[in-house]
Amino acid sequence: MKKVQLEIVGMSYSQSQSGAYALILGIKGESRRLPIIIGGFEAQAIAIHLEDMKPTRPLTHDLFKSFATHFKINLLEVVINKFENGIFYSILVCEADGKKSEIDSRTSDAVALAIRFNCPMYTYEHIIDEAGISSEEEAGEKEEKQSVKRKSAGGDYTGYDLGELEELLENAISDENFEEASRIRDEINRRKKESG
Repeated sequence: MKKVQLEIVGMSYSQSQSGAYALILGIKGESRRLPIIIGGFEAQAIAIHLEDMKPTRPLTHDLFKSFATHFKINLLEVVINKFENGIFYSILVCEADGKKSEIDSRTSDAVALAIRFNCPMYTYEHIIDEAGISSEEEAGEKEEKQSVKRKSAGGDYTGYDLGELEELLENAISDENFEEASRIRDEINRRKKESG
C-alpha cells in the first residue's frame, strides 16, 4: 500500500458539535484534504505548539515527549492507518535501542505528538480515496452554485440523490467548509456501500 505524506493545512471551530474542531490535513502540493473532527483539548494542544506558545507547566503531549526523550524513545512517524465508520485510527512508529514498535493512538493525539517530535505524518492512498475531499477550484475562480440548496439545517441528506450530494460536496469544498464536506462525504460513502 502506498503511503502519502500529510501536513496540517488548518483548523476551524465546529459549527455543529460544541467544543469540537475540524483539523484539516493535506497532501503537500496537492488539493486533496483529509478533514478530521477532533476534541477541544487536542485542538488546543495542536494549536499551542503550532503557535509556538510555551505553557507554564507541560501539557500531556509535552510530558509524553519529555518522558520518551528521557528514556531514549524516538517517534519516527505517525501513520493514519485505518478509516472505519467515520473514525480515523492511527499508529505511532517508535524506535528505542534499535528496535521499532507500533503503538495504537487516537489520530488527534498522534498529530499533537508528531508536531512535537517534528516527525512526518502519513496515510494510505486508499484512505485518501475513501475519506478525503478535493478542491480543484482556485480561490479566485469560485463559482456561485445555486442549483442545489440544503434542505435541512440538521445535516439530513435523505432528500438528495448521489449527483446532488456530489454537487453539495463541491460547494462545501469551494466554501472551505470542510466540516460540512466531511459529513457529505460520509453520506456518499455510506450510500455507495449500501448499493455496492
